[in-house]
Amino acid sequence: MKEILRHIIKFILELLVLIVYRPKTVGMQNIEKGKAAIICPNHVHALDSAVIVLTNKRKINILAKEELFKNCFIRFLANIFGVYPVNRQKRSMESIKVSLKLLKSNELLMIFPEGTRNGMEKGVKPKDGAVKLAMKANVPIIPVGVQGNFKFFKKVKVNIGKPIYYSEYKNDINNKEVLDKLTEDLMKEIIKLRDENI
Repeated sequence: MKEILRHIIKFILELLVLIVYRPKTVGMQNIEKGKAAIICPNHVHALDSAVIVLTNKRKINILAKEELFKNCFIRFLANIFGVYPVNRQKRSMESIKVSLKLLKSNELLMIFPEGTRNGMEKGVKPKDGAVKLAMKANVPIIPVGVQGNFKFFKKVKVNIGKPIYYSEYKNDINNKEVLDKLTEDLMKEIIKLRDENI
């Protein structure tokens, strides 16, 4: 029943997104069918995750700040679409366990390395959690560049990059310097995809 409800609501929301933002997605082939990966986009708007989820054929699970779950409607949608609460002040062990379980089940998981909307513009240091999780679960990160200002009836573009693998760094999982460098490289790739003309 939950899966049927998810498909019905997703169909309705897809229509709304199609009308309001006329989304264009490039690089969908970089998300392989049936394989686990961490999707890492830039974070420009409250609805950028919705556009990515609704324009992808595969289900994408999301980690979101727990404050959002105070809203009953958001909590209802989160339960249907696979959105999990995260305490941004503490690295919640529960969210790590959930993330690893999803990835071991060959699911997709979305994490915003910026940690907050327009984090790069605000000068916020990117979080290394996505890279560390990719190492721990032995899965690739797929960088995504979201383009657009999310004004009504203005086109939003989603540029999906090639998977980045971290297996060669598995022994550096607790090396802060290596994690910071790999996270910095990841953000450079996300920015490149964000700024690419597609």
